[in-house]
Amino acid sequence: MKGNKAMRLYNTLTGEEKEFAPADGKTVKMYVCGVTPYSSTHVGHALSYVVFDTLRRYLEYQGYQVRHIQNFTDVDDKIIQRAQEAGISEDELTERYIDDYFRTMDALNIQRAEAYPRATQEIGPILDTIGNLVDKGYAYPAGGDVYFRVNRKEDYGKLSHRSLEGMIAGARVQVDEDKEHPMDFVLWKGAKPGEPSWDSPWGPGRPGWHIECTAMSLRYLDYPLDIHGGGQDLIFPHHENEIAQSEAHTGIQPFAHHWVHNGLLQLGEDKMSKSLGNLVSVEEALATYSADALRTYFLSSHYRSPLQYSDEGSAAMERSMDRFRHALRPATEDEAAIEATNQGQEPLDSDPYLERFMGAMDDDLNTPQAIAALFDLARDINRERGAGRSVKAAQSRLREMGGILGLTFEEPAARNDELAAKPFIDLLVSTRTELRQARQFELADRIRDQLASQGVMLEDSAQGTTWRYQRSA
Repeated sequence: MKGNKAMRLYNTLTGEEKEFAPADGKTVKMYVCGVTPYSSTHVGHALSYVVFDTLRRYLEYQGYQVRHIQNFTDVDDKIIQRAQEAGISEDELTERYIDDYFRTMDALNIQRAEAYPRATQEIGPILDTIGNLVDKGYAYPAGGDVYFRVNRKEDYGKLSHRSLEGMIAGARVQVDEDKEHPMDFVLWKGAKPGEPSWDSPWGPGRPGWHIECTAMSLRYLDYPLDIHGGGQDLIFPHHENEIAQSEAHTGIQPFAHHWVHNGLLQLGEDKMSKSLGNLVSVEEALATYSADALRTYFLSSHYRSPLQYSDEGSAAMERSMDRFRHALRPATEDEAAIEATNQGQEPLDSDPYLERFMGAMDDDLNTPQAIAALFDLARDINRERGAGRSVKAAQSRLREMGGILGLTFEEPAARNDELAAKPFIDLLVSTRTELRQARQFELADRIRDQLASQGVMLEDSAQGTTWRYQRSA
């Protein structure tokens, strides 16, 4: 494995950082909770999946094989309601938004999981799991539903660090005469008219939210998991209930060695969520900002901290991406000539930057400090190249480190307004060149300044003048 020390990850279950290594020493079994596909994928989703994609990339960089499974909750009250409002089937609705998910995640350079099981395609394993819980006395049928007995699991609440009494006191618990205890949660929902349903030993119905992840993670990865991940909003009740039913079903503890939860993306004072309606879709964000800029923005805050999303922040990160792209550009003829006369100089040593980068990543995935190492390397590449020092190896190292964060450093596609402006910018650049040749430097400088005020940066060399956009909001 690469690096001098083991990576440390914060474990939500213990509330402490802990050295991470997969149980078998080589293969990481990672299950990440996926989306409920009833509307467009938003940047709050993107934050979470960028975090876990980055974790996966770094683990693979260290030499581990990562078996990554992520589900789709494709049967749910909101899906049923939205499909009825749209006058289409639940399958048609979920296919539309699953396609949207894959399209936008691919655009963000998020690697695909090994498998994406769907609740509707795992009914058999789900029924087997529920049946075993009923047989063991951890679950009971009532009124066409099946519930999990939370008071049969003595350590229920250990992930969220709550007691049953505290849960009841701190939440509005709907009174249900079928439940033995107010906090018992549903494993199987009895069918209602007009809703999708499947046959079961307890009558027609559909799975509850939590049980699908227990059945899927067991089927696709087996227990115990090395990493179970998701947003902090899933700690309770979803992941709390997953632990209870999974450990009751298998008798294996722990269900997962590491529980990793990312902080939530906020828009203003509130977390970004479908239920609140304060969403920015990934498609909308990518229409203005590059995938590299968005990924770097999400990773500029520690993964366990909340992050405020804003156009200003995204635009600032887009400008920062230009610094990387500038550092990675091929040497001009002038720079190559200077370098040729200084062949005796040692090339820029990039090893210290990699050591800083890996030290940050090993420290509970401290991506803000890792990104700082990238920026420092880019700065020194630009400075040392101007002094005639070879930077080719350092440029390769910058790409290597950026790749671990999922960055491509590709030039972003030009926006429509930029494409329309290109002929006029070319004309102004040509005019400025003629003014400089005529030694009318004051007028030439005015053109440069006016273009700069519009975000167009000029670069003069012996081969002529080139221009690029310095992107902003």
